[in-house]
Amino acid sequence: MLGNVIMRKKGRKVYAGIIVETEAYLGSKDAASHAYSGKTKRNAYMFSEGGVAYVYFTYGNHYCLNVVVEKENTAHAVLIRALEPIKGIEQMKKNRNTGNIYNLTSGPGKLTQAFEIDLKLNGADLTGDELYICENNTNRRFKIKKSKRIGITKNADKLFRFYAADSPFVSGINSNSILRENAQR
Repeated sequence: MLGNVIMRKKGRKVYAGIIVETEAYLGSKDAASHAYSGKTKRNAYMFSEGGVAYVYFTYGNHYCLNVVVEKENTAHAVLIRALEPIKGIEQMKKNRNTGNIYNLTSGPGKLTQAFEIDLKLNGADLTGDELYICENNTNRRFKIKKSKRIGITKNADKLFRFYAADSPFVSGINSNSILRENAQR
């Protein structure tokens, strides 16, 4: 998924961002997954056939967007952790109440706020016209790194986080230091 584009249309507003960070969750095989203990009302869309959104509310203040990626009843999903904003940036700044482009979508809660994604999009068909993923036709390539997932305690040692190594839009990264490093190259 890294390098592909997420598009969100809401009325006349259009948002787009390149996926630069993800985390994988492997259903019943992964104690950190919402589906580890089986199907519930909250995680039901994780058990759908791949290609739908699994959106949930967490920590009492933000939403997270996941892409369901397996066959029906195999609850594997990929959390979209960060995007590089490419369209609708001025509206994203208003939605996030920040002028800092590097702080717009550099985390799962930030990107859903910037893109106006909430529980209404839980179960959305990601090949539809309101929220969808498309190929990035710029032929831009990323050096991909993997690491432990962020903010979990169960199965915390698994290297299921993937990110664009040189992106200043990745969560938890000091964008200024990456920008300086890139400028020196």
